[in-house]
Amino acid sequence: MTHAFHSTVLREYDIRGIIGETLGADDARAIGRTFGSMLREKGGNKVAVGYDGRRSSPMLEHALVEGLTASGCDVVRIGLGATPMLYYAEASDQSVDGGIQITGSHNPPNYNGFKMVFQGRPFFGSDIQELGRRSAAGEWSDGAGDVEERDILDEYVERMLQAIAGVDAAALAGMRIGWDAGNGAAGPALEKLAARLPGEHHLLYTDVDGAFPNHHPDPTVEENLADLRALVAEKSLDFGIAFDGDGDRIGAIDGEGRVIWGDQLLMIYAEDLLRTRKGATIIADVKASRALYDHVEACGGEPLMWKTGHSLIKSKMKETGSPLAGEMSGHIFFADDYYGFDDAMYAGVRLMTSAARLGKSVTQLRSDMPQMINTPEMRFQVDESRKFAAIEEVKDRLSNTDADVNGTDGVRVNTADGWWLLRASNTQDVLVARAESDSEDGLARLMAQIDEQLRLSGLERGESVGH
Repeated sequence: MTHAFHSTVLREYDIRGIIGETLGADDARAIGRTFGSMLREKGGNKVAVGYDGRRSSPMLEHALVEGLTASGCDVVRIGLGATPMLYYAEASDQSVDGGIQITGSHNPPNYNGFKMVFQGRPFFGSDIQELGRRSAAGEWSDGAGDVEERDILDEYVERMLQAIAGVDAAALAGMRIGWDAGNGAAGPALEKLAARLPGEHHLLYTDVDGAFPNHHPDPTVEENLADLRALVAEKSLDFGIAFDGDGDRIGAIDGEGRVIWGDQLLMIYAEDLLRTRKGATIIADVKASRALYDHVEACGGEPLMWKTGHSLIKSKMKETGSPLAGEMSGHIFFADDYYGFDDAMYAGVRLMTSAARLGKSVTQLRSDMPQMINTPEMRFQVDESRKFAAIEEVKDRLSNTDADVNGTDGVRVNTADGWWLLRASNTQDVLVARAESDSEDGLARLMAQIDEQLRLSGLERGESVGH
């Protein structure tokens, strides 16, 4: 017995495909069989399994569990829930050696996929390629694992509530907050959490519906925040929080309806954390604003710019002992009094506690930030065979100039009044560009530099494509 996957589904950070076209039950079974075999080889034996609200998720979960038990692994089924709930099940139970969440994240409803944790670390990159190789070769262990079901929802909510212990109760009680679960998998946990939190909470779309009838669940796209913005305006709330489809990415707006982007949220969290943890390393990805890195330094922290990708950031946090990290995409990672994984609901609670401890409203904290002028993340199609090569060409050309280049992930060029970035996506055949300056003229000049480098590599910045 062997199994070959469709060429497009084994990706850098996860496994993802289109149900009925590139991904189905046989793939899920093979993932379980191979992941289980790899885990047993390393002395592990128990895997937690959860799934999101997509209509194809229960079918994939059933097949995945079959594959895992056939490899000889025992399975703890935690059922429908957000991805961080699966991470929690894996991190909080010493007897669990791995975890797999079935989720299509923020992809369209006909997609689904798998996010994996292997003995406490992200399972990605070469791990996923090795899973594909072993599956094609049929390198599987045999066995008959046991299956148990465990309801951890209340325990998970209880754990998040620990974040408010010792925080000024009056400050928290005065907060009025809007939450938008986007019909994603975090809805049931959000209902339980909001019922237990101090303050006044207004909830949108907490019923789980994999067809996402109200809006697409990607909080980094501004149009998806329209309903939350309307709620905050109508009820004069202090701020609003939105989640993606599987609850690991956060979006936020302040009381005036202004978006608080991932790097801006990180500025707030860092300022709060660094009051008691001077010198701590705070990690952000290469797409983050210079204002964030400056702010971390001003608050007594060590800013570290790292590669984009939740698995890469988590790995770097472990390596450096960093208590806090984040990405522009809304993945925020707390290892400070938490487990180091990305959890949008927990990040929502920490936004409340940060504002309370800093003694300022979220709107005030947003207003205090430098008014940088920046582009959104621009993503444009480039042939798979050219995308990494083009970035290397840009690096080579700039190495012969006096440009201040950071090559951590692609090319980030710092100038006196801003910076620009070009990097190849690890998950799609696109190049990503972004620029930031303190003036409109500066931004236009930086964009011209990007376009010039693309032209020299025979490319142009086409229409922006989605994630």
